[in-house]
Amino acid sequence: MSVTPKITQAMIDAYDEYTHLTLDRRGFMARLTGLAGSAAAASAILPLIAASPARAALVDPQDPRLSTLWAKFPVGDTEMRAYVAKPAEGEGPFPGVLVIHENRGLNGHIQDVARRLALEGFIAAAPDFLSSEGGTPPDDDAARELIGALDAEHTIAEAVGSREWLAALPGSNGRVGAVGFCWGGGLVNSLAVADPDLAAGVAYYGRQPDAEDAPKIKAALLLHYAGLDERINAGIDAYRAALEAAGVPHEIYVYEGVNHAFNNDTSAARYDKPAADLAFQRTVAFLRERLSAG
Repeated sequence: MSVTPKITQAMIDAYDEYTHLTLDRRGFMARLTGLAGSAAAASAILPLIAASPARAALVDPQDPRLSTLWAKFPVGDTEMRAYVAKPAEGEGPFPGVLVIHENRGLNGHIQDVARRLALEGFIAAAPDFLSSEGGTPPDDDAARELIGALDAEHTIAEAVGSREWLAALPGSNGRVGAVGFCWGGGLVNSLAVADPDLAAGVAYYGRQPDAEDAPKIKAALLLHYAGLDERINAGIDAYRAALEAAGVPHEIYVYEGVNHAFNNDTSAARYDKPAADLAFQRTVAFLRERLSAG
């Protein structure tokens, strides 16, 4: 009878440092081995903390209620690639939502999130922000390295161009919001600063922009944070104050007792279904309100 290894908060914190800060893989595995007590235990624990592409999607890619495709479109000197999902039936036009990936790139999980939003009545487009680098590689570590080397201003310009493309897509009502996770949550915040035509932004545990940029934001914002995510949460108070001072419509929710990436159901140790379900319900209601054509 197999026994599920015990995963501690210190192990999850070490993984967060490895995937977002300066700890390299060798250093992370050494720390995890020390925390777990042996190399064998560390090897058993790692797949439970890391995201697993083998986990089943919540929405079948062949769901008959949806129409999906891979699209290409130019933004500056980049040919962007995006996964698009929309309702297979319905009168439309539909509001548009950009789905912005984590620092692992445009993987199966983010495509699944796009399908979930499409089932709620949106045209959901998930751009690959590694398009200029040949696309998202299958290896998570390689994707993180490539994303870490991206030029921030160029990436923001690609996000603005993606929003413009989605707004003009046949079947769209012209109003577009953005939902992003982790690295993508930070990009949602940056997109809101850069693009006055973004109608709504939803950032899941995303890095906040500089407080002095808050007056540039025209979009309404919904900000989801994980209670145990001290690294990202350190910026909440200053961002809240800046948004209030600038008169930016915003909602902020902190989900107590859950970790960064709590929405990612491919990471067994960090996924929290009650928090993820509640955040998604709030996200859908917010986007419906902010993106309706009327």
